[in-house]
Amino acid sequence: MTTYKIGYFVGSLAKGSINRLLAKALVRLAPKQLEMVEIPIRDLPLYSYDYDADYPPVARDFKQAIAAVDGILFVTPEYNRSIPGGLKNAIDWASRPWGQNSFARKPSGVIGTSPGAIGTAVAQQDLRSVLCFCNSPLMNTVEAYIQFTPGLIEEDGTVTNPSTEEFLRKYMDELHLFVQRVLTVLPRED
Repeated sequence: MTTYKIGYFVGSLAKGSINRLLAKALVRLAPKQLEMVEIPIRDLPLYSYDYDADYPPVARDFKQAIAAVDGILFVTPEYNRSIPGGLKNAIDWASRPWGQNSFARKPSGVIGTSPGAIGTAVAQQDLRSVLCFCNSPLMNTVEAYIQFTPGLIEEDGTVTNPSTEEFLRKYMDELHLFVQRVLTVLPRED
C-alpha cells in the first residue's frame, strides 16, 4: 500500500478560523494512505520579485515543504468573493521565481467552508483559475462547498453531522484516488 504525503494550506490567518476546524476534520477523516501535514503560510512576507534572486529563509523553507509532499489540499475561506490575500501571497511565493513553480505537476484539491449558503464556491472558482495557471492538476470532482453552522465541527475536528462527516470522508477518499491517478501518469520528479 502506497502512502502519499499531502500538504494542506489553511487560507485564513485567523486563529479561530472555521476553515482551520474544517482542516482538522479532514485530517481526522483522511484514509490511512494519506499522511496529512500542514504547510503554514502565516509568516511569509508580502511577495515581491525583488526577492527572486535570494529568497528569505521562511520562503525557502515554504518552497521546500511543498517540494516534500505528493499533493496539496487548499482549505480556504471566501473574502469579498475571492481567496484571502494571505493565500494568494503564499501561491505567489510558491510559483516564483520564473521556472521554479512549486505547483507544476503537483496534484491539488480545493475545499472550504463559510456561514453562507453557497459555502466558498466563488473563492474556489478563483483559486482553481490561479492553480490552473500554475499547472497544478486539479481534482474537479467532488466539489465541496460546505455551509458552516455553529457546532458543525468540534475543536478536535470531530464532525457532529453524520451526513457531513460521510461527505467529507468521501471527499478525502476521492482526493487519495486523484493523487494516485495523477502520480501514476505524472510521477514526481525528485
